Amino acid sequence: MLLAQLIKEFFEYLEIERNVSHLTIRNYAHYLNRFLSFLTARIPSPAPSDITPDAIREFRLFLSRFVDSHGITLKRVTQNYHMIAIRSFLKYLNKRDIDVLSPDKIDLPKAESRSLKFLEREQIERLLNMPEISKREGLRDKAILEVLFSTGLRVSELVALNRDQINLERREFGVIGKGRRARVVFLSTSSVDWLKRYIDSREDNARALFIRYSGKKPNPDDKYGESLRLTARSVQRLVEKYVKKARLPVKITPHGLRHSFATDLLTGGADLRAIQEMLGHKNISTTQIYTHITNPQLRRIHEQFHRKG
Repeated sequence: MLLAQLIKEFFEYLEIERNVSHLTIRNYAHYLNRFLSFLTARIPSPAPSDITPDAIREFRLFLSRFVDSHGITLKRVTQNYHMIAIRSFLKYLNKRDIDVLSPDKIDLPKAESRSLKFLEREQIERLLNMPEISKREGLRDKAILEVLFSTGLRVSELVALNRDQINLERREFGVIGKGRRARVVFLSTSSVDWLKRYIDSREDNARALFIRYSGKKPNPDDKYGESLRLTARSVQRLVEKYVKKARLPVKITPHGLRHSFATDLLTGGADLRAIQEMLGHKNISTTQIYTHITNPQLRRIHEQFHRKG
């Protein structure tokens, strides 16, 4: 079979059999279609047998030297994502007993270390106090910032929330996160207070927890007001706005608030496994990146023994 058809069937497999999110499928499509275009430019109508070690090596060289129309190159981590997608595709072909290059033949180079951006407690408090709560948008934004810091939600998880799934009495609710993994997250007393004030101020019937107040009016056929649901990009922009307003020295995104949530727990002495559960990480190794930022036990040992001889 031709490679293009097999790649299409691979995406269908991810969606139906693996129940992979549409976002992940979209990303895999971007990486694999780039690889397919690369092969097609050299081999008309490439087949699985055309995925050779030499082809992989040449593609890696292509990615390393790639420069777009704006003069921007690909980061090492992005180059690795291409290889991860190809390896996953090869595993799928192996499962179908199609003779193809072994996925184990593709090594992933060590990715560049990324410094995690997070806010200290005093900086968090400054940020949380930036919205003008006398305005309905400001009240909504205050609730959003409080929920992000209280729960460590991903921005995609935040905007997907509906009003009826939040239990304000128990101060908790369930979410389906990355990899379709379910978990329970918890709300602080402060975030519950601001959520109540925000929800009580609402006069619409939209089921989305966070909605927009500008732009086009919802379609009359939009029974649940889905067109009012706030987008991930809108949340990113509002966080950027308040970071600038607070004059914080760190450029923080919604994901940076997730990092801040995790480091705040770790600094307070929370167990790493508990943090893993609250963040929805599949592997503890992902959560362990926060131990490089702050470790209360190491800090206590340093204070106890440093320069005490």
